[in-house]
Amino acid sequence: MFFPSHVRVFLATGYTDMRKSINGLSIRVARHLQMDPLSGHLFAFCNRRRNMVKILYWDRNGFCLWHKRLEKQFFRWPKDEKDIYEIDHRQLAWLLEGLEIHQHQAHHLLAYATVF
Repeated sequence: MFFPSHVRVFLATGYTDMRKSINGLSIRVARHLQMDPLSGHLFAFCNRRRNMVKILYWDRNGFCLWHKRLEKQFFRWPKDEKDIYEIDHRQLAWLLEGLEIHQHQAHHLLAYATVF
């Protein structure tokens, strides 16, 4: 998935009923997570068995819903007490590939203001 760097990624921790579609998920983002589903950011949800992920986002003139279902394995969905968890694009790619979002051996992002 390719998105501009200003697009943020939010994971709804815990499990979500995957019978919910665009309306149900956008209501969950607005009411339960208290965020704006029309922001253009990605909101990711996972089911109890952790074999399905849905990602909801607003794209200029309508909602988009991306869905992935694993046939044999499961997603390493974070078990956190917070309702929502913000990750970066790289961590989302890791999660969708079946990896943990916290890779202890990965290089850390460095942000310099100047080279000299």
